[in-house]
Amino acid sequence: MKRAALLSLVLLAAASQLAVAADLPPPVYAPVYKAPPPPVYNWTGCYVGGGGGYGMWGQDTFVNNAAGAQITNNITNGGKGWFGQGQVGCDYQFSTPILNINAVIGAFGDYDFDNLRGTSTTPLGVGSENETGSWSAGLRAGWLVTPRVLSYFDGGYTQAHFNQVNYSGLLAGAGPAGFSLAAQTYNGWFLGSGFEYSFDWLPISGLFLKTEYRYSSYSSANVPFLSTATGAPVASGNTLNSVKYTQMVSTELVWRFNWMGY
Repeated sequence: MKRAALLSLVLLAAASQLAVAADLPPPVYAPVYKAPPPPVYNWTGCYVGGGGGYGMWGQDTFVNNAAGAQITNNITNGGKGWFGQGQVGCDYQFSTPILNINAVIGAFGDYDFDNLRGTSTTPLGVGSENETGSWSAGLRAGWLVTPRVLSYFDGGYTQAHFNQVNYSGLLAGAGPAGFSLAAQTYNGWFLGSGFEYSFDWLPISGLFLKTEYRYSSYSSANVPFLSTATGAPVASGNTLNSVKYTQMVSTELVWRFNWMGY
């Protein structure tokens, strides 16, 4: 009897606990914190950059007479050296992908402070010829390999300036040849390709590193030979026909101050 009474009390207590538990509200748990997703960088905006690199120029030349007829064989030579560069530009990133590509287009201009030293050779003399400066203006189009890495192609118009050439005789130790070539600016076009990378891990925002290869081709020019004694064109009226081209690799540190990105 005592055991039956004890069992009855246990069952009654269990039933009471179940009834109380049924009347309680469900437990409330604290929400799990999730970090917000990182902002997606937008390349729309403008930038300035500065840097430098290494370049080479080449030329194919021959001498024309006063009537414009070629009177010598073609000669190929050139030069090489270092240069500094400054650039400004603006980009626009399309708000939606184009053919599943996050596309960016832009316009830019840059100036190179060149020190590309070489030679100019004719059948009658040889002299030092240096590219001292060039500028370019063009467009670029690219795609985002990642939100922070841009790969692109560019092209446009360019000019390059070469200094005056003072010729000496071809034989070792020969003195001045008596003629020179005036300084000349050459007009042409360029094509290039490169990539730009964001230093998003630095405490200073907006810094990028850009590396580019560029090929430029310039229109031919007939440059008159000048008498070193008088500075006037030589009596024969001969000119040097020159076709120049350059190859340059540059690296720039870019500060981007876009007004729509992060």
